Amino acid sequence: MSLFDLNGKVAVVTGSSRGIGRAIAHRLAEHGARVVISSRKREACEEVVREIEVAHGPGRAIAIAASLSSKPDLQALLQQTDERFGPVEIMVCNAASNPYYGPMAGISDEQFRKILDNNVLANHWLIQLAAPGMIARRDGAVIIVSSIGGLHGSPVIGAYNVSKAADMQLARNYAVEYGRFNVRVNCIAPGLIRTDFARALWENPRTLAASNASTPLGRIGEPDEIAGAAVFLASDAGRFITGQTLVIDGGVTISGGATG
Repeated sequence: MSLFDLNGKVAVVTGSSRGIGRAIAHRLAEHGARVVISSRKREACEEVVREIEVAHGPGRAIAIAASLSSKPDLQALLQQTDERFGPVEIMVCNAASNPYYGPMAGISDEQFRKILDNNVLANHWLIQLAAPGMIARRDGAVIIVSSIGGLHGSPVIGAYNVSKAADMQLARNYAVEYGRFNVRVNCIAPGLIRTDFARALWENPRTLAASNASTPLGRIGEPDEIAGAAVFLASDAGRFITGQTLVIDGGVTISGGATG
């Protein structure tokens, strides 16, 4: 059996209608998982479901819309997953928001609270909701998509970086609490990736050129280059890894060139 085999596993991927989440959902399905596609807009989720079914056959994905800011929505997401696919075995907390660009001195309380609620508290809720079933089966994998922003400061996305640093600690803490139940909790920390979420950074020629110049691989990343790490952490290949943050950034953090 392949170390990367996910045959029959039930995975929920938040924010999976586009970008990194979409790529992760596709690759989890490719390795055998049954995947729940979730974001705020059901139509966008259903489009990804159709893509997966064309590639891997019917019944391999379902769409369940949910808003990160609504705990009842997330409760319904996990409940409907259980009813339609079975208990969640792989929980990928990918969705996030960043409504503010600029120095932290100028951020409003409402904006800061939204960032923390959507990027940290919602992940805490999702883990709380998924964990009981994982604990009962003595098996499970939680993956939080954080960011290299959580490893350094920034004059423009400081509050977002604070939330991503908190996600890394969220993973460490839950890894300590759930390790004895064979439930693993890890983070992935991407660098600059060509997604709609980061469009403001890579569409600006000056910003893109600066990023490429400071990256040992000389370019920004693509969503699919993050997806393989999620497969790794969700599968038996990563069964002795927990509480860690896997940095995938083309080498930016080792070169001291991080600017985001």
